[in-house]
Amino acid sequence: LITGRQGDPKNDGEGKFRSEPGAPDTAPETMRDVAEFLPAWLAGALPDWPSWAVNLMVYTGGLLALVSTVTMLHSSHTSAATSSTTTADDAALRSKFGKFRRKFITVYLVIMLADWMQGTHMYTLYLSYGVNVGALFLTGFLSGAVFAPFLGSLVDKYGRKRSCIVYCVLEIIINTLEHSHDFKILVLGRVLGGISTNLLFSAFESWMTTQHRKLGFPEEWLSITYAQSSIGNGATAILAGIVAQLLEDQFGHIGPFQGAIALTVLALILILSWEENYGDTDDKSASNSLYAQFIEGWGATVRNSEIWRIGMVQGLSEGAMYTFVFMWVPTLLSLDPPGGLPTGCVFSALMAAITLGGIMFPYLQSAAGYLSPSHPTETAAACTYFVAAASMFTPAVCMYLSKNVFGVVLVSFLVCELCVGLFMPAAGTLRSKYVPDALQGSILNIFRLPLNTFVVAGTYATDIMDPPKVFALVGMWFFCAGILQLTLVGGGGGKKTKKE
Repeated sequence: LITGRQGDPKNDGEGKFRSEPGAPDTAPETMRDVAEFLPAWLAGALPDWPSWAVNLMVYTGGLLALVSTVTMLHSSHTSAATSSTTTADDAALRSKFGKFRRKFITVYLVIMLADWMQGTHMYTLYLSYGVNVGALFLTGFLSGAVFAPFLGSLVDKYGRKRSCIVYCVLEIIINTLEHSHDFKILVLGRVLGGISTNLLFSAFESWMTTQHRKLGFPEEWLSITYAQSSIGNGATAILAGIVAQLLEDQFGHIGPFQGAIALTVLALILILSWEENYGDTDDKSASNSLYAQFIEGWGATVRNSEIWRIGMVQGLSEGAMYTFVFMWVPTLLSLDPPGGLPTGCVFSALMAAITLGGIMFPYLQSAAGYLSPSHPTETAAACTYFVAAASMFTPAVCMYLSKNVFGVVLVSFLVCELCVGLFMPAAGTLRSKYVPDALQGSILNIFRLPLNTFVVAGTYATDIMDPPKVFALVGMWFFCAGILQLTLVGGGGGKKTKKE
């Protein structure tokens, strides 16, 4: 599937495979080499991708299509078998759940599309402004760390729907500020960006989890919503890369941010139809005090070891994931891929792997149930972290031993992103299981503290350590997350009240 041509005497050094004198022509190395066999109108539309990149797209896309088809056929068969045994009340509840799930996921995907469009072009935008890019990114991380401890209390006290609306307003303001070349205004945007990022990963999930229970849906159905969100997130990332590029071609570097503003306005309109929720607030006096809400969130996290272990697992795994995100492009470039590195092509393949992981999650969860019937999600998550660790130890060892390992490293990156697609819904399901409804916003923002710490540490490591050592560090974080996750397999199953 993936072959490196470095060191091949028939390679001309520019990614073109040359035949030896008198030897028959070999397979074409780029899509342009195929053009001579195609009609002129089609040949002109082909991108100049190396053959390994074409193979990568074909095989990952084909595998994703195959798994999606099998999953849909299996789901249709299961639904048909279930419908023959369910009562009218069960059918009505399932229909109600489907409407609720679509309402949430529609908003979630619009929001994530806008977020992905910014993320793929923020670096190039700042670079075009000639400003200190590193300082701006660091400002965003520090802002997130500073506001995380108490921002969640505001989410719980004043409402998750309102917090989602505030997020949308902040994003519109931030993307408007991105039009400025003034460094101070850009810094202000990054400060607000730290706040909005905390809201993105706490308010929306808190609203969905609490509303799910408020409407009386079974707990096991939460994993369905998380899995479909993971699938949609991967597909949205692929779409974002294409849309953002088209907008940049049309409007310049700022184009994707203008598109993000339009999408955020759409999400804001859709959120207005949501019901407000504040969690399970049995203790009215506590819910009326912002300070008490803040203290309760920290108290519950410290007292309940299951909660802080979930938070540390999230910090380790997502910190490792973000460090990997910083590393994959420069690492692949350093391995001198034959024919060059079409980053958009590789990015789409990595996102397809995430989507594939989201599709596979329910089946992994079911399989883990045979190993641990009482804790299938915890077991599935632990296994996923160990596989992710192995996928990062692989480039650490291979790159230390040889430089001609492009294919092996690329496959290990795909496996890592597959694991990301698996552990994201698992982590969401476990947060909903162990974190009390009344303190969801507070505790999910507290979880951002170790996460930001690992992200900053990982970012710093990429500057002072060789790539093999960074990948070894990332693999160790995944491994530690797996060990910590295993400690929850024999636990009590989660606490759902504020006092507990």
